[in-house]
Amino acid sequence: MYSDVLVIGGGAAGLMAACSAARALAAAGSSASVTVLERMPRPARKIMITGKGRCNFTNVKDWNSFSSHIRTNPNIVRPAFYNFTPQDSLAFFEGLGMPTVVERGDRAYPASHHASDVVDALVRACTAAGVKIITGVEAKQIEYGVATKTGQGIFRVDGNYRSDRLIIATGGLSYPTTGSTGDGYRFAEAAGHSITPLFPSLTALVPRGYKQPSEDGLHIDRSIAPADLGKALCGQQLKNIGVQLLVEGTVAQEEFGDVDFTDGGLEGPVGFQISRKAVKSLLNGSRVAVVLDLKHGVPLSELEARIADLKAQIEHDPRSKRLNDKEKTRILLGKLMPWDLIPAFRQMNPSLGSAGHQGKARADSRGWSGADPAAIAAALKSWRFDIDGYVGYERAVVTAGGVDTSEVIAKTLESRKMPGLYFCGEVLDIDADTGGYNLHLAFATGKLAGESAAKSLL
Repeated sequence: MYSDVLVIGGGAAGLMAACSAARALAAAGSSASVTVLERMPRPARKIMITGKGRCNFTNVKDWNSFSSHIRTNPNIVRPAFYNFTPQDSLAFFEGLGMPTVVERGDRAYPASHHASDVVDALVRACTAAGVKIITGVEAKQIEYGVATKTGQGIFRVDGNYRSDRLIIATGGLSYPTTGSTGDGYRFAEAAGHSITPLFPSLTALVPRGYKQPSEDGLHIDRSIAPADLGKALCGQQLKNIGVQLLVEGTVAQEEFGDVDFTDGGLEGPVGFQISRKAVKSLLNGSRVAVVLDLKHGVPLSELEARIADLKAQIEHDPRSKRLNDKEKTRILLGKLMPWDLIPAFRQMNPSLGSAGHQGKARADSRGWSGADPAAIAAALKSWRFDIDGYVGYERAVVTAGGVDTSEVIAKTLESRKMPGLYFCGEVLDIDADTGGYNLHLAFATGKLAGESAAKSLL
């Protein structure tokens, strides 16, 4: 089978590349063909789980703000961004009959909050443009520079598909159940490209004692059962807190926002934000810790005074006369944090209050001996979690690393090693923070690669 433009990978980048190539060819009056090969039964499986199924498909910040969230060299995607801005993305999907909405943090979603609407819109756009999407086909081997008797088909895939322009949009290694198995890296290497080190990003960090012991080293599979600490923390959500990432005892990153404790470990928006640098540091053999400031907006001295005042109120409350120190400390902590968080907080800070007497007891003449306000304030402002590992590609949102972008032309995304070969999406060494940035980069690089491939045929 011959196709003028052949796209390997029917995800976000691949579908956008195919649609853009077909539209560019049609606008020029060309009848050249565009085909997508997708290994899964249906295209864009990973989009379906993006944003917890709501699909945060772009972020409407301008380039200066947007680029600050790109964790690799942003210059490689600058031309792609300006060729397809976040506002262009909104217009593109709305033009396909999908209403959109912009929410907190400049995050854009389909108005329905159904990721399937994004997938359906992309597939409709491809079909309307004449793209042929072939599913259930796994590309295994690419032959480069194979000319045919007709002069067509300098690329050959598995001996069955030929093309003059090839776009690799196979994604990374994240969520392999959606079809991302890293084949694109192998294809790129066969064409002479270098692959920068790969590691999971936007993933859960696993604190010490959070999971049952594992022999897998730094990679702690999400399926491993939680230990007592993990059971106590799982399901807790902390909002508007300060987070510090320590590498070898030095602050390497500071963030503010929300953290979630899940069956995987420490994640949520800010947990993901620090995970890239944390994982990379762990892989480099460094000691990593995360410090949470549960009272970020309150100075330590003010918090200590507030706790001392709360302690005095509890001590003089007539209802406290029959309570032991442990029970009064629990009431005090309940005024400072979510009630369900107290068991884990006390487990990790066992010296914060006296254990008191077992059962009911009257306060003696010494008063309340436990719960030192200074110690509690310090613990609330610097709750430390030593990190033992991370959840791997099985649930990481993106793959860091990939095709070395110095070997790709930024203005076209064409290979510097192999003319007629293009790359887009996660297979490239580009990754960004959570918040719609990665998906927009997939769309933007896909559009540029598709249009560039089409224009080179005209």
